[in-house]
Amino acid sequence: MTLNEIAYNLLNLVRGGRSNHDEHISLDQIKFNIKHYRAVFIRRDFAKNGLNSRHSEQDLGCVHIERVDSTQCCNLPSTCIVYRSVKAIPKTIRYNFEEAITYVGDISGTGTIPLVHSNMIQFLPWDKYTKDTYKAYMLNNFLYIYNAGGLETVNVRGVFEDPEAVSEFDECDGGGCYDDSATDFPIAMDMLALINQGILSSELQLLGSSMSDTKNDRMQDAQTISGRSAAPKQ
Repeated sequence: MTLNEIAYNLLNLVRGGRSNHDEHISLDQIKFNIKHYRAVFIRRDFAKNGLNSRHSEQDLGCVHIERVDSTQCCNLPSTCIVYRSVKAIPKTIRYNFEEAITYVGDISGTGTIPLVHSNMIQFLPWDKYTKDTYKAYMLNNFLYIYNAGGLETVNVRGVFEDPEAVSEFDECDGGGCYDDSATDFPIAMDMLALINQGILSSELQLLGSSMSDTKNDRMQDAQTISGRSAAPKQ
């Protein structure tokens, strides 16, 4: 299901199938809650089962990189060749204080570039075994490639906090990487059921019962709101 389909389904459930011009529940509000619950549940799953990304991973397609001044990248010598992604990489869901990046490599998906912590980069030029190999690291939301001479694009995949942020990137054929109305929302079906249950029992239940509007008169039938939202905490 796409994000739009999930959001419309929740809206129909809370409104009992009714739809009119007086709808006070914003679709964007529902989509925000869906993404919030997704991030919370995936992070909990990571903490319990490790980085299992099969259903939640997204592909950034062709990520363009450009050469930058190596002296500004973790105090590397000026002789080092360092490239950086042209665009900032979307924020990933937290995983043991590391980036939930699942793949960095060539476009074909066969040549993996190891992702290391940025603190280790300054030591790479002095390691006789790895100083001439590709290494990737994240710094200030950008992807850096050490020794990336000759590379123009790389492929990046990960579990991103906001799936919609991936829409800023394009596939190598020029098509978009994500669309709310066309791309399957990156979540396992069993986890989607938990998300729906959580939203229906908290945010949408309060909105649907506290401000019920059954007349199509473009006026809200406001009632007293009691209780508070019980959104899960990360």
